[in-house]
Amino acid sequence: MDEVDFAAVFDAMPIPTSVLSPDGTFLTVNRAYEKASGRSREELVGAKLIERFPGGPADQGPEAVQASLARVVAEHRIDVMPLLRYDVESPEGVVEERYWSLMNAPVFGPDGEVRYIIHRGEEATDFVRKVRGRRAASRAATPEPSGRGGLFGLEARLQVIEADLYARTSELQADNLRLHGARERDTRDADRLRREMEKQRRAVADTSHDLRGPITGLQTRLQVALEDPLADPQDILRAALLDAERLGAIVGDLLELARLDARAPTKTAPVDLAEIVRTGLGHRSAGEPEIGTLLAKGAVVQGSAVRLARVVDNLIDNAARHAGTRIEVEVAVEGGHAVLRVHDDGPGIPEEDREAVFARFYRRADARAADPSGTGLGLAISREIAHAHGGTLHVADSATGALLELRIPLRVSPTAGSLR
Repeated sequence: MDEVDFAAVFDAMPIPTSVLSPDGTFLTVNRAYEKASGRSREELVGAKLIERFPGGPADQGPEAVQASLARVVAEHRIDVMPLLRYDVESPEGVVEERYWSLMNAPVFGPDGEVRYIIHRGEEATDFVRKVRGRRAASRAATPEPSGRGGLFGLEARLQVIEADLYARTSELQADNLRLHGARERDTRDADRLRREMEKQRRAVADTSHDLRGPITGLQTRLQVALEDPLADPQDILRAALLDAERLGAIVGDLLELARLDARAPTKTAPVDLAEIVRTGLGHRSAGEPEIGTLLAKGAVVQGSAVRLARVVDNLIDNAARHAGTRIEVEVAVEGGHAVLRVHDDGPGIPEEDREAVFARFYRRADARAADPSGTGLGLAISREIAHAHGGTLHVADSATGALLELRIPLRVSPTAGSLR
């Protein structure tokens, strides 16, 4: 059996058809499309449909076709426009009123995404002109519009048919747009719900894993105390206390994250970020790496002093775990933002881990070795607090060590409020 020459079949198809890229660029057209559009294959291939056919001042064809192509790419579905006015410029430069029945269909690649779009266009201009011509002929042949039958009745029926045709086509296109809009909203909502469910699933799994450690530790200490009469009760109690403290820290951090996730309102007031840093450093022990400061004036934000103090403590704690000998803490005012930078001279954070460090319960191996009692929630909480203040927290570029940068908009209102 002979192999089918699909290229020849495509070129011989009597229906005007082209193949577009997802962005609407012509990849090929058949002879029927060349004839219907009045453009040669050489003129079309490599150009965008909207550029070659910009339409006329009285039609909305280009916008409608562009929206249809976008729906095909986004929804992976065939999109049909039963009757659309899309004016075309003739070779003489005259814009002609034209009507089309269009269909755009996706062709998928190996990755499941839209690789090509089949663009089929059947011209309906003659049909529309015939309807109008019959109505005009009927009107010309009718001497008086007072009769109810004959040609006047035919004209009336033609008028009704034409009006009904346009009305139903417009209604159908409007309904299609509404359905597409509703489907897009449903898809976005479903995606958001899936992300939230996955986030909750990961949170439950991570929480179970991290709570298991201190709970198992407590159970082991108590088991030893019950079964070994020679065990030192002071050692057992000290170890049990450490397990209980770690358990309390994890629960406390989880409660704070729950409040942040729920966008629970908290009272706000003007907060000087430099003063928060000074207060936080004043409470730290002397055995930590040396901490240098550069604190600018005027870094005042509208926020929660308690939560911002927690961010400062978390960032400095994180730096202290990784620093070699020194930490630099800077507060600056830049571009309408109060900026806090905490820079340590440790090994730094690999670029591939710059986002991962803000994930809940994520702890790098060196962090676990430096502080086994950490919860892995400090940076996650800090970023959520930054977002609650309309700000950002990220790992910035640094030649040495790790540099974390917090940016919060400066206070612009003199009144107190609430934070969500």
